[in-house]
Amino acid sequence: MKYLITTTMLSMAMLAGAAQAADFQPKTKGQLIVHLRATEVAPDENAPILTAAGAATGLHADVGNDVMPTLGFTYFLSDKVAVEAILGTTQHDITAKGPATDVLVHETWVLPPVITLQYHPLPAARVSPYVGAGINFMLFYSGEDKNGFTVDLDNGVGYALQAGVDVAIQGPWSANLDVKKVWFETDAKINGGALKSKVELDPLVASIGLSRRF
Repeated sequence: MKYLITTTMLSMAMLAGAAQAADFQPKTKGQLIVHLRATEVAPDENAPILTAAGAATGLHADVGNDVMPTLGFTYFLSDKVAVEAILGTTQHDITAKGPATDVLVHETWVLPPVITLQYHPLPAARVSPYVGAGINFMLFYSGEDKNGFTVDLDNGVGYALQAGVDVAIQGPWSANLDVKKVWFETDAKINGGALKSKVELDPLVASIGLSRRF
């Protein structure tokens, strides 16, 4: 994914040069931009596994990354201020790891819709960066326990920061690079509460794709 983002940034720079001679639509109040992106959700978990009494077990929970297509919708409240919502779902493996342990305990799907308020300082530019901040809702579903373990995860609300750039290609089309940092933690109960973990997922959500303005 890092290689893909680097390659995309170089491609976007070349597209920006090509866009100078192409038909171009600036960002304006009332405009809707629809983004189709490839998105990687990479948790940055910090999750020791404890006993029910709070004693250390020497194990920690590891949550795997996933890449999936996502949709984003950006609506401009003014030329420079917009609100964005993203829709997508990813699947993650949860593994218990320790000095002599590496066992898959659960697989879960996550629906992590994020809503941000954005500021676009250069709405009329062909290379148009933006920043944003907002909230996310972390919803776990279709979980599947593995290797004799049972795992329950709590849904909840977190918050997010965002940075990205739109690069005009032609007419209503642009390339988009978007990065969000989400802060979220969930309480995990293992084997009916015999073990527990407060999992600080805090994922980095990196996306690249194409956008169309309406």
